[in-house]
This record gives sequence, structure tokens and C-alpha cells, in this order.
Amino acid sequence: MKRLLVPVDFSVQSEYAAKVAASIAKKTNAKIYLLHMLELPSGVIDPSNFGATSNGPTALLFMQRTRERFDEFKRLPFFEGIEMEDNVQFEKAFEGIISESKKNNIDLIVMGSRGSSGLDEILVGSNTEKVVRNSEIPVLVIKEDTDNFKIENIVFASNFKSENKKSFQNILDFTAKFNAKLHLLKINTIHNFETTKDSSDAIRNYINNYDLKDYTLNIYNDITVEMGVLNFSKLIEADIIILNTHGRRGLAHLFVGSIGEDLANHAKMPVVTFKL
Repeated sequence: MKRLLVPVDFSVQSEYAAKVAASIAKKTNAKIYLLHMLELPSGVIDPSNFGATSNGPTALLFMQRTRERFDEFKRLPFFEGIEMEDNVQFEKAFEGIISESKKNNIDLIVMGSRGSSGLDEILVGSNTEKVVRNSEIPVLVIKEDTDNFKIENIVFASNFKSENKKSFQNILDFTAKFNAKLHLLKINTIHNFETTKDSSDAIRNYINNYDLKDYTLNIYNDITVEMGVLNFSKLIEADIIILNTHGRRGLAHLFVGSIGEDLANHAKMPVVTFKL
């Protein structure tokens, strides 16, 4: 993991994400690519013709102020000693993020989220949800500030269907980079009941032929899948949750079948998504 992309909109959430990215960069000797998508009022600038006289001094003033804010952002103390590159683009935010991640062969996108409650709120809304849905690269979503970010215990929640194994080796590679323990988790609900034996067999069949080092196998009962994932993760004091996404909207598509109920509690821990 040598290249991390951090979209920056100068919000506290993007600062939280940058702080986590800096922590990862120091542990993996990675380079951070900071990206700001400059959105200008309609009529101020034609992005395809930036620099032309018709754009006028107003556009240049916007760019100058953005650069000043970017320079200030890069002076945050947690960036000290990290190799960085920054870029300002005139493009729709999520499209620019996807484009920049491909151009720079990014290994992980680290983004902040303003989501207020539940896993679904972390991923739904604004540009974060769009990036999660469209990125072929893993996306780490950060919601809160942390002074001691670590990845030692990872929960991988799945239905463990054989057709969803496409990204599993990438998940194992991610886990290995941090020498973390992987907790394989299948949620059992009253509306989608399965015996312990069937659930256990499903997980074992899923991981068959993969070289897993340090892991646990877990079946957890709860009212909904979302609540089960979060309650189990809190129970074992997990550092992050890993989920698969099919690239469609919302968490209802991270698992086969609908999980339509909202969460009653708040999701605070980071979430990493891998696209199937």
C-alpha cells in the first residue's frame, strides 16, 4: 500500500480522513495524494479554457484563495515527514476522485463522512456514497477524529455466498499489510434464519483454498444485519469493518437480500469497502 488518495474539501471530516491517511502512510511508508475539486459559481470559469482572458480575475482569485487554504492544510502537524503531492481540479467531485485514483494508481482512497447515524448513513449521501459505489479501489470512510488510529482487529461481514468471493484475496492482502486479525462474521436474523451448522459451513466453504493466518469464525444473532455488524464489532472492539459492495446504491446491496431497517445506534468506527 504505497499510494493513498485523500479528497480534501477543508471540512473537519476531510481533516479526520487526512489524519488517518497520515497514520497509515507512516506505518506503510506510503505517499499521500491530496486532491481538491474546485467548484466555482456558474459563469465564473470555463474549466476547459482556464487562463483565458474571458475568465477574468475572479477565477484567478478563487484559485489563489484555494491554494492558500491548501498550503495551510498541508501544514497540519500530522503530515510531518510524509511524502505528499497535491492537486486542484476543475471537475465534479466524485468524478474527479475516481479519475485521479486511476491516474495515480492509488491503492486506497481515504474519505471523511458527515453521516450521522448507522452504517447506511456513513455511505449514503453526497460524494462519499458516489465514490463508494463507483470506485474499483478500496475506500476507507472515516467519520470521527482519532488520535491513535490502528488496524489490529478487522471485521469482515458478509453473507459468504460463493459468487461474492471476487474481492476476498484483496481483503486478505489488506489485512496482511497491517498484520491484523480478521474476524469473519455472518449475521443471522429472525427474518433470514439459518442454522449454526449451515452458517459455519458457508463460511468454511467460502475461505476454502485461501491462506488465512490469524482469523476467527463468528456467527452472530441480531434483529437486523446492520445492528448485528455494529454490535459484534463493538463487542470485540474492532478497529475497522470491511464490507463488499456491488456498486449499487446503499447498504441493502452490500449483502444479498434487503436489510431495510434503519440502525438504532450510531456507527463510529471506520468502514472499508471493496467492490465486487
